[in-house]
This record gives sequence, C-alpha cells and structure tokens, in this order.
Amino acid sequence: MTRTHMIVLPGGGYAAHAEHEAEPIVDWLSGLGIQASVFRYPLNVRHPVPLEALRAEIRRRRTGGVDRIGLIGFSAGGHLAGLAALAPGAEAADAVQFAVLGYAITSMETETYRPARLILLGEGASPELRRSASLDALVAPQSPPFFVWHTAEDIYVPLEHTYRLAGPRWPPTPSRMRSMCSRTGRTVSAWPKAPATRRSGRRWPRRGYANRCRPETAGRHRRWI
Repeated sequence: MTRTHMIVLPGGGYAAHAEHEAEPIVDWLSGLGIQASVFRYPLNVRHPVPLEALRAEIRRRRTGGVDRIGLIGFSAGGHLAGLAALAPGAEAADAVQFAVLGYAITSMETETYRPARLILLGEGASPELRRSASLDALVAPQSPPFFVWHTAEDIYVPLEHTYRLAGPRWPPTPSRMRSMCSRTGRTVSAWPKAPATRRSGRRWPRRGYANRCRPETAGRHRRWI
C-alpha cells in the first residue's frame, strides 16, 4: 500500500515560522488520517539554502519508507513548497507528488511583499535570479497537481500572487484555485474542506477555480488551470 506523508511549511516571510501554521495543521491532517510533520526550514538565508534543506527532508522521509510526498505551505512556506514542486534540478528521491498552497508568495518579480524577497534573494538580485525563484515562471508539463487558495483581504500577500500562479501556463493537470473572503484577512473556515475532500488516493478536482468573494467578480476573474 502506498504510504503518503505531508510536510507542513509554516509562513513567516523567511524571517520566522508562524506557529499557528505549524503543529495545528499537523493535528488537522492527522484528524483526516493523513501522516504529517512540520519542517522548520532555515531562516534569514539566501536561496537555494531553504530549498536544499527541504529536499533533504523529502529524501529523509523517503528513506524512512514514504512513497508519496505532499507539501502544504503558507505564505513564504507556500513559496518554498512551490519551489520544491516546480524548480528544476530535483532528483527522483526529491519528487513532490502534490502541493497545497495557502496565500503563497508566488512571484519574486513583483514589488509586493518585498521583505521576503530581500531576505531570500538580496537587494541586488538580477532579473534572471528573480525569475528563477518565481513559481509562475516554473510551471511545466510535468508539474504535479496543486491546490492553491487565497483570501481577497490579505494585507501581506496580495491575491495577485495566486492569480499569477493560476495563469495560462498551467498544463492540463488536475489543479484548482479558490479565492475566498475573510474579514480577518487570512482566517477562513471553508478552505480546509476543499483539499480535505481530495485526500490521498482520491481523484483531484476538475481544473478551474471558484471565487467565493463576490458573485459579480467570479465571471470576470474566471480562468482555467
């Protein structure tokens, strides 16, 4: 029987690890019968140190008997999860089978959420380096399935980041995006229900996304991934 393990990557702008995005997520996954653990990746270091550390953790889990690796990351942790799933150079033992991203930083080419970019890439990062660390530029035909979600009121990482990742570059793989509303900016009760219904061993949803913020914007923002 295939053994699945999910690695939880808390956010924190590459400067800290948000505790509410760590063990509480493991507890939630455990309640669904999914084996999970938190990985506290290196902070305040340059790319690709966090990516290399995460890939080493993936290899360690595989050595322990895990067949399928899923990543779930938030904000900067979502960026790191996306890098591990999409960046070239991974060996077979580093492979990610699926990823769940919550309000993730997806682009290092925009000026939004600049502090995380400066920590990861430095002040004088070249356009080539910034693009190589942008998830939307790394999507390829062999990319694994993603479930990405965001809240429209996020004051730290704009919804633009998730829209960029869920753009036309996505291959015809089963992936989904949802944008949702929350008066608290990042805390919504609905989001866990969506990926939870696509637990390991089940089929992923049809390509596309649902915008749950304002009905009048759903048609305007609809796109397929």
